[in-house]
Amino acid sequence: MRQLVRYTSHITEVALSRAQLALNVDDLDEAITFYSKLFGTAPAKVKPGYANFAVVDPPLKLVLIENPGHGGTLNHLGVEVETSQAVHAEIARLSDDGLFTEEEIGTTCCFATQDKVWVTGPSGEKWEVYTVLADSDTFGTDSTMLVDGDENAGTCCAGSSDDARSATA
Repeated sequence: MRQLVRYTSHITEVALSRAQLALNVDDLDEAITFYSKLFGTAPAKVKPGYANFAVVDPPLKLVLIENPGHGGTLNHLGVEVETSQAVHAEIARLSDDGLFTEEEIGTTCCFATQDKVWVTGPSGEKWEVYTVLADSDTFGTDSTMLVDGDENAGTCCAGSSDDARSATA
């Protein structure tokens, strides 16, 4: 019999729904085939250059971003939460803890309208805490996948919204 283990976060104010792992892939079709077999599920969303899986066990949002020449690398990490209120609670908590945050409220990224906050880890890894407000027919405000030489190298939409640009200008 399989035993379920429940992990709890030290963050009591915000319910975390699942972790997100966004990977750069060279060939989207090949990656979809592989990850469908690995996790035993079909993608939840497939768009040009993009796919995501809502894996139930383990609870994971796996995002595949076609980024030729960067396959096998990390695009970004994230935590999907259930509400905008949870995103705003994380903005307050992270700011109170002295972390620089980049807020994107009502932004379109990865074929979804989202509220999110970005932070950068000590080794430069980008993390987002986000909620999906609605599906979108477009990739987002900036459809280019950022590449080496950019301060957000390899990150799909980090810092691409008008709000983020004006906050850093």
